Amino acid sequence: MRVLIQLRPSPDLVAAVADPGQTATTADVADGLPGVELDTGFVPVAVPRPVPAAGGDPLSLNQPLDFSLAAEDASVLVRGTISDDELATRVTMLPTLRPDVVGVFADPVIESSLTCGGDAPVGDWRDVERLINAAGLAAEGLDGAGVALAVLDTGINAAHVARQLGRGVTLDAERSWNPSGVDGRPGEFAVDHGTMCAFDTLIGAPQASLIDIPVLLSTRPGGSALDGLLSDAIAAFAHLRTVLDAQPADSKALVVSNSWGSFSPSWDFPVGHPGNYSDNAAHPFNLIVASLDRAGADVLFAAGNCGRECRDGRCAYPARPIVGANSHPKALSIGGVDVDGGRVGYSSQGPGRLTARKPDVCSYTHFSGSKAFGDAEPDSGTSAACPVAAGLVAAVRTRWPATRLSPAQLRALLRRTAEDRSEVGFDYDYGYGILDTAGILAALRRRAESVA
Repeated sequence: MRVLIQLRPSPDLVAAVADPGQTATTADVADGLPGVELDTGFVPVAVPRPVPAAGGDPLSLNQPLDFSLAAEDASVLVRGTISDDELATRVTMLPTLRPDVVGVFADPVIESSLTCGGDAPVGDWRDVERLINAAGLAAEGLDGAGVALAVLDTGINAAHVARQLGRGVTLDAERSWNPSGVDGRPGEFAVDHGTMCAFDTLIGAPQASLIDIPVLLSTRPGGSALDGLLSDAIAAFAHLRTVLDAQPADSKALVVSNSWGSFSPSWDFPVGHPGNYSDNAAHPFNLIVASLDRAGADVLFAAGNCGRECRDGRCAYPARPIVGANSHPKALSIGGVDVDGGRVGYSSQGPGRLTARKPDVCSYTHFSGSKAFGDAEPDSGTSAACPVAAGLVAAVRTRWPATRLSPAQLRALLRRTAEDRSEVGFDYDYGYGILDTAGILAALRRRAESVA
């Protein structure tokens, strides 16, 4: 089984891993872990330590937290493989044999959230553009200009996106990032799932700067062309933390669109195991998601395509399929509706595993748009709904950076203003409802007036 091993080496090594200007290798921090075949191609990642407020419970994650990357606080992740036959023994023995080992965690396969079924598109991207009122956003100066919008997927083909939109695309090659072993230049990857996602983000934020992170192009033994490992997402989020920290404090804006997730418990430790990912807020990736939110990023995840009416064939969780970071309390979990406002049958229902009230909101999907999979194929799945929502968030960030409206405040605003689709407020089909641009703009105007 592939695993992530969390260590606390000497402070100087932690500092070297945490500093983007230095290079530390797996051999530097973890050479000689008994029973572990270390992946020397994986660059170690620093994990910040959650720090509660004065008087807070040092063992609880359910409270306001800061996150410290100081050398005396942070830990380091490396990646490796432990034989299935020895897994239980090694996980128990490693911290005893090596006191610097903090824990051993699952490194599950992550896969793109494509849709099931062969239904024709419902409407096209111009309908989505109208429904999210892109013209109204632009009239308010909210078009994504200057906002960094990271698409973590299979890579972007910027030329294809530009052709389908009929306008130019801003691609930030300098701040883009490839996982170890993935070749290719930012914006020049094959037309695929990531190109669809990039196209869909720009419906609402046409001037946003795309950061291309082909995290799903990582290779693994037996893997497909459209999956990766959670460890590469961890490394990607660590890179995005450096992107965010380098931004001026008064204009911090980073939106992170993730149209992927874990579909099967077979790649995870069992629920209740300290190394589990799906239900464990203390898994290193879930901690890094929380730390990126705290630093000022808006993190969005697709809710997934395990809805009861049309489950994706890969869905192997028997219940509560919104797992791990897709159900994170500090992330927006996005369900899917068509342009007529009806929930698409494959959109996963809650409750979520890390937070029960998931999905948060719904956005539009199953429309003719990027043509990444052919002229007749829709942009579909919650894979399309998530980047449509991310574009709307990026548009808001044009004039409302994180210092003016925190990620938590923006999440609350989006939930509060959503078009309710039930008679009970929140429900597990639609969350708080469908994103409503008119309500968002009205709330922003009121907020601006109240602080004027």
